[in-house]
Amino acid sequence: MTPRFACALALVALAAGCAQPPAAPPVGLLDVAERPAEKALLAGMRAYDDAQYAQAEKQLQAALQAGLAAPRDRAAAHKLLAFIYCTSNRTSECEAQFRSARAADPAFALSKSEVGHPLWGPVYQRVQQR
Repeated sequence: MTPRFACALALVALAAGCAQPPAAPPVGLLDVAERPAEKALLAGMRAYDDAQYAQAEKQLQAALQAGLAAPRDRAAAHKLLAFIYCTSNRTSECEAQFRSARAADPAFALSKSEVGHPLWGPVYQRVQQR
């Protein structure tokens, strides 16, 4: 191999190495679930599903305060808080949570069955009209 060819080969190898930075390892579900905010969100969702609404409220608020990373997660926390507030006759807080859900994720929307709920459906629709 000539010295000129060896230099050219070295430059190509160096350029190829610079063009492709090492790939970051993917973030796994278990990694995300151990983050304080996401862990609190999961706990809040479980408590809500188990009808432990006071505990769900605390966990969901903690998740938001801890800084949920994903807009969709923030919107989900606000939505469940809205449901809790509407079912406990805290209508103004319910409205505020629906507005916060939309602010967190502009694509946020309730499902058809959720919109039809007699307690939070009308509040959600009222917020949507503003």
